[in-house]
Amino acid sequence: MYELINEISRWAIPLTLLLVPLIAMLRGVSVFETFVEGAAEGFTTAIKTIPYLVAMLVAISIFRASGAMEVLVHVLSPILDPLGFPPEVLPHAVMRPLSGGAALGIATDLIATHGPDSFIGRLVSTMQGSTDTTFYVLTLYFGSVGITRYRYAIISGLAADLTSLAASVFIVNQLFR
Repeated sequence: MYELINEISRWAIPLTLLLVPLIAMLRGVSVFETFVEGAAEGFTTAIKTIPYLVAMLVAISIFRASGAMEVLVHVLSPILDPLGFPPEVLPHAVMRPLSGGAALGIATDLIATHGPDSFIGRLVSTMQGSTDTTFYVLTLYFGSVGITRYRYAIISGLAADLTSLAASVFIVNQLFR
């Protein structure tokens, strides 16, 4: 069974890349022109999103460079320690809703420091895989289509992030402590 799944995984993307244009061509779709049109729309969308990306990256840099992250870790450590949440992982938990790249950098550093099979390594890996970059997604996607009022989306996204964070801590504590 494992070999079958492995073979399906190996061929899924190449077959999709072959079959989609082939089926489109058989249906009379002008494949190349449609591709070029989509690429042009993608370029336009990318240009529209640049100001939102720059603003988000600058805000993240200011937050980290100002020392606010260290202050937050210091203040919350006494509360989080009894809950089985190591304070070393808090910067990752804070950065994950903001920036996937920054969170991945923090996760990589924690794994390099503590080891991939350590409790912290397993926790940060679980958190990295089970949460999303809420503010990045809202900034990029909502900004690209002109949505400016997204209050409930922020609340929903952060509630999902908090739930995933709590579930990660609970599950990793149950399985690896």
